[in-house]
Amino acid sequence: MAKARVVRKFGDDVSTDIIYPGRFMATVLPTETPQYAFVDDAEFNRQLKAKEIPPGSFIVAGGNFGCGSSREQAASCIKGYEITVVARNFARIFLQNSINVGLAMVICPTIDAAEGEELEVENGNVVNRTSGKSFAIEPLPAARQAIIDAGGLIPYARRLLLERPAR
Repeated sequence: MAKARVVRKFGDDVSTDIIYPGRFMATVLPTETPQYAFVDDAEFNRQLKAKEIPPGSFIVAGGNFGCGSSREQAASCIKGYEITVVARNFARIFLQNSINVGLAMVICPTIDAAEGEELEVENGNVVNRTSGKSFAIEPLPAARQAIIDAGGLIPYARRLLLERPAR
C-alpha cells in the first residue's frame, strides 16, 4: 500500500449515524451512497464530493469505529472514495459490512497519527512516515482478507464460481 495522508482523525465510538446518517437510508446503491458520507461534517463532505481527497487516503480512528446501526451504507459510502480506515478496532457489524463491500480497513490497536501526517502500511505495520513510529496491525483472518482483496463478497463469490472446475 502506498504512502498517503491522514485526511480525517476521529476518536472513539464513531457511529454509523456520523458516517452515513439515517435520514439517507432510502439510498442503498453503492454508486449513490458516497455523496452522503459524513454529510453532517459539511467541509469534509464537500472535500470528498469535490474529489479534493485522493483515493488511498487514510481516516484514522480510535476504538469501536462504526458502532450503532447495522447499515451497510456506512461502509459502502467510504469505499466509494477508496479511503482506507485505520482504527484501533471496529464495531462487529460494521467490520462484517466492510468486509462484504470490500472496504480497505486496518485494525491497529496502538495507532497514533494526526491529520496531515503520512502513513504507509507495510510488513504487518502501519508506519507513520511523519513521526517515524511504527504500529503493529492486527491481521484479519485470511478468508476475510481475501474477500476484501477481491473487492467484496460478490466479486469474491463470482471469482470462486468461475474458478470452479466444470463437472
